[in-house]
Amino acid sequence: MPVEVAAYYLPHWHSDPRNDAWHGKGWTEWDLVKAATPRYEGHRQPLVPAWGHADDADPRTFTREIDAAATHGVTSFLFHFYYFEDGPFLQAALDDGFLHAPNVDRIRFGLMWDNRHWMNTHPARAMDAANPMTLASGKLSPQTFEKMSRLLVDRYFTHPGYLRLENCPYFSIADLVLFVESMGGVEQAREALEGLQLKAAAAGIDGLHLNGVLWQLHDKSRWQPYGGPVELVGALGLDSVTPLSWLDHYDLAADAFPRASYAKAAAANFQFWDNASRKWPAPYVPNITIGFDPTPHCCCTDRFERHAYPFQPVLEGNTPAAVRGAFDHAKLFFSRPDAPIKFLTITAWNDWANGAYLLPDAAHGQCYLEMLKRVIGR
Repeated sequence: MPVEVAAYYLPHWHSDPRNDAWHGKGWTEWDLVKAATPRYEGHRQPLVPAWGHADDADPRTFTREIDAAATHGVTSFLFHFYYFEDGPFLQAALDDGFLHAPNVDRIRFGLMWDNRHWMNTHPARAMDAANPMTLASGKLSPQTFEKMSRLLVDRYFTHPGYLRLENCPYFSIADLVLFVESMGGVEQAREALEGLQLKAAAAGIDGLHLNGVLWQLHDKSRWQPYGGPVELVGALGLDSVTPLSWLDHYDLAADAFPRASYAKAAAANFQFWDNASRKWPAPYVPNITIGFDPTPHCCCTDRFERHAYPFQPVLEGNTPAAVRGAFDHAKLFFSRPDAPIKFLTITAWNDWANGAYLLPDAAHGQCYLEMLKRVIGR
């Protein structure tokens, strides 16, 4: 059985009415990428996309990206899906761009409901890093969750190109703790997920594959009211778990500043795959993170000193050879007879503002994609 290779897709590269109101007409995260500057000697900024600062609400953008992804072994895009109390956000990349690309049948798509609070880090001031302004709350009322559920089933889960695992549409939740708080408790959250399953069944879907993201595992106080992350995953009855990035299994605060080690982050994650991943009550889906450099989110006139995100260390050493080593380890992991599920997430396809991308850039060209194709491919 081939490995499902799902790359997270951030739909941040087109104008949206909310961003127009928050940051000015026509603003996108490309503004952050273009304005980035080196923050220490040898720091590679700004990052330059080899294919330009493309509009991801344009089907022509996806025509090129789908071909590149499918040719090099990415089998699906996992879109960050945003939905607040007053409706969706940044949905045009999927609805107007991807789904209207003429070659859309070459790759599948799935959704990771990014229900985290939308914070003002565009850019962030150092003095506000520990307590940034919330632009939109990720906390939904049960009534709004039900409204979102109808949209998920009617528009996406029933689409013939939607990502399915064992014929079940895959749906991931970024912040399990906030989801439980939003619904009013663990029992109510489980009932909300059962309601989503019932809507899917009414639409002729046999079942959903519900995935939980292991985000902020280091913050034990967030998980403590539910007994811990393992207990919460079991209580919600999830079908799999995965980290959002390598930072969920690596304590970046313990690494050097401003240059942290990509190799150390890799080693910590590989150790987690081989040991701690067995403790979860649902199959563990490993993740490969291409890089981490959040400095475009930092106000360029502020001193670059260690604070909360985005004033954090940069993972240095994410060369194409190092990334190939990560893919090699993933291939070895999936060759094990006890590998529970042949599914890999990649962070990310296009997170330019956080330095995590498979897409070609001016420095390395298509090297990251070539490494994926050589090691895993289709």
